[in-house]
Amino acid sequence: MAAEIVRGAIERGADLILVAGGDGTINEVVNGMVHSDVPLGILPAGTANVLACELNIGSTLERAAQSIDSCVQERVAVGRLSRGSDDNGRHFLSMAGAGLDADIVYRLNIKLKNALGKVAYWLGGFGNVGRRLPEFTVQAEGREFRVSFALASRVRNYGGDLELAPTVSLLDDQFELVLFEGANSFLYLRYILGVVIRKHQGMRGVTILRTRKVSFSTPQDSRIHLQVDGEYAGLLPATVEIVPNALTLLVPPAFRVRRPASVEDPAWITSPTH
Repeated sequence: MAAEIVRGAIERGADLILVAGGDGTINEVVNGMVHSDVPLGILPAGTANVLACELNIGSTLERAAQSIDSCVQERVAVGRLSRGSDDNGRHFLSMAGAGLDADIVYRLNIKLKNALGKVAYWLGGFGNVGRRLPEFTVQAEGREFRVSFALASRVRNYGGDLELAPTVSLLDDQFELVLFEGANSFLYLRYILGVVIRKHQGMRGVTILRTRKVSFSTPQDSRIHLQVDGEYAGLLPATVEIVPNALTLLVPPAFRVRRPASVEDPAWITSPTH
């Protein structure tokens, strides 16, 4: 719905789009704006506005609105999730996930989400402890991985609370791909601790690498879920790829200073030791 509203506004000559909402609402608006020259401004609202946290534009709608005049235009890449050759794809600014986190989104109780906000996601996550997690195959940069959770992220923070992709920036033309191995759900208690204390890079079972394209596949008898910017996006198989120079985003001037290091830096790729 929001995508159609935005397309209509652009066709009628709008020279700025402001969106007040959570990441799901922003995602809909982005899908109506990709490849246009009209700038997008973010006003935080909703359950967890990851993008607003990433841009550091303020935790309240009022503060963010006051800062819009000082923001600058930055042309950025977006991600695109495709689930087949006939699929036009779904664009996203923040992230696409497969496996555990998408399963949580799929099973999420909407009434509980409305009542508890982000706590509902944590409850859904801990509800998986003791359950055997389905695994799937990830292919990227000529390598193949067997994992139970994969995240292709354009932002550092995850859910507004955790720094899962530690070095990526919206100013990059790449994803930071974060992979977690293991069907044993108890492993995720260790993974979560590592993320909280920012020590998950280099942990056994965790791989972080840079890529512009990643493919997810699974045996035919398995159902592996997908999420895009926190919204349910269907089942594997799927491909996620970078769409460069796709959107004009309003960002605080200080955000432009946070340029990523060179992709040639070995720190971009972290592989676990087995």
